[in-house]
Amino acid sequence: MQKAKLISTTLSIVGIMMISIALILQNDSSLDNRSIEFKEMDMKSLATSANMIINKSEDEEELESLSLEEVNMEVVPASIIIPPRVEVYDNLTMEELTDKINRNLGGILAGHGDVIAQHSLEMGVDPYIATAIMLHETGNGTSRIANNCYNFGGQKGYGCGMYKRYDTIEEGLRGIINNLYKNYYAYGLTTIESIGSRYAESTEWSAKIHWYVNKISNS
Repeated sequence: MQKAKLISTTLSIVGIMMISIALILQNDSSLDNRSIEFKEMDMKSLATSANMIINKSEDEEELESLSLEEVNMEVVPASIIIPPRVEVYDNLTMEELTDKINRNLGGILAGHGDVIAQHSLEMGVDPYIATAIMLHETGNGTSRIANNCYNFGGQKGYGCGMYKRYDTIEEGLRGIINNLYKNYYAYGLTTIESIGSRYAESTEWSAKIHWYVNKISNS
């Protein structure tokens, strides 16, 4: 739009100059060839200036177009906006909670922090307490019933002597967490002491579970 207005204005000026020179020539026949050549030079100079102005305008428009393209490229697409942080337990995300639990797992339990974290939260069981019980009852994943029966909580039953047998590690992990919910949390027994009063005969059991929970929490 600006380019069109500039060209129109320039052409108008050139036309006015041409008309003025024609009138002067008609009224003054005494002008010599040198004067006419001078006027022709002025006309050429004016035309050259007009072309320079037009070309400059074209360059400016190109630069403006490039600037607009650069600004548009800096806009972050909505599809790559980072989602908000979602904390699931103890000010931790699910990934952070899984990593913390994994740092404390050994033996056959190693690397299964994701199952413990996710299923504990799904059942409303404290994941630190659930992990602490597994570590204590299995000697950190090294006991016979842990390796041969995938029993990580010492649950009584059949299939592995006097203990319950599970078919896979994941099934055994879910089994101990389900047992905690069904026989303890569902009855309001959610603290280490209240769980220990039914879970174990030893009076030292609760203190040992507290030790594991503190170790996990501070790892």
